[in-house]
Amino acid sequence: MRKLAGFGAALVLGTALATGTVAPALAEGETADTVVATVNGTNITLGQVIALGQRLPQQYQNMPDDALFNGIVDQLVQQTALAQSLNGKLTKADEINLENNRTGYLAGNVIQAAAAAAVTDEALQKAYDAKYASVTPGTEYHAAHILVADEAKAKDLKAQIDGGADFAELAKANSSDGSAANGGDLGWFGVGMMVKPFEDAVVKLQPGQVSDPVQTQFGWHIIKLDETRPAPVPTLDEVKAELANELQTQAVEAKVKEITDAAKIEKVQGIDPKLLRDQNLIAN
Repeated sequence: MRKLAGFGAALVLGTALATGTVAPALAEGETADTVVATVNGTNITLGQVIALGQRLPQQYQNMPDDALFNGIVDQLVQQTALAQSLNGKLTKADEINLENNRTGYLAGNVIQAAAAAAVTDEALQKAYDAKYASVTPGTEYHAAHILVADEAKAKDLKAQIDGGADFAELAKANSSDGSAANGGDLGWFGVGMMVKPFEDAVVKLQPGQVSDPVQTQFGWHIIKLDETRPAPVPTLDEVKAELANELQTQAVEAKVKEITDAAKIEKVQGIDPKLLRDQNLIAN
């Protein structure tokens, strides 16, 4: 499967698309066992083509059906021929990796099923209500600032503002960041969106007030709070993806715990962890 998603897949599927070969016409009533090709007597079935096609990256899903069909068949033919060339002579590593892949695939199916079943309209609404129904709206702030490199400059600017100088004009002339062109205007922001010393100063201001110089890792700020407003509680649609992810995570964790708790598990003690790196144990 990894090879299909990589260079091998691009070569085979890309060739099929470029040549425009046509998929063979199959009679009505095909099943997953319908044979689409044979390699030295080994059948390749329609079911194999469908299963492999479903797992291809999106870039291949957008290909025309005939090109995609032929590309997948060609890939399966090549893989089958290459596998046959081993004449059944598998190393211990081959056998172990095949078993690990089988186990991982089956375990992944269980996890995917648990995740899919967890996300329903009812579950999403319940999760939304639990998280947001009783939330007290926070506060958003609309502020401007003047950013300079040293404290002395910041104190001088604050004295000019206290003396009646226009904040926006001083910001345009002195601020070192991109907000200078807009008179230092930073727009609306909520708690957690600014570095803490800046945020701590803002929340203490009343609309119209200007702070004393505040130091952050960016320099020295003079901050003017223009206005505040209640932060809106997000709608269900706005947080649906986030909630779905949380529901799926919870469901998968619960499923893994349920199944492993019910299993009889015995771990052998005393195995030297350094053996993990001994490739010779599975080389033959």
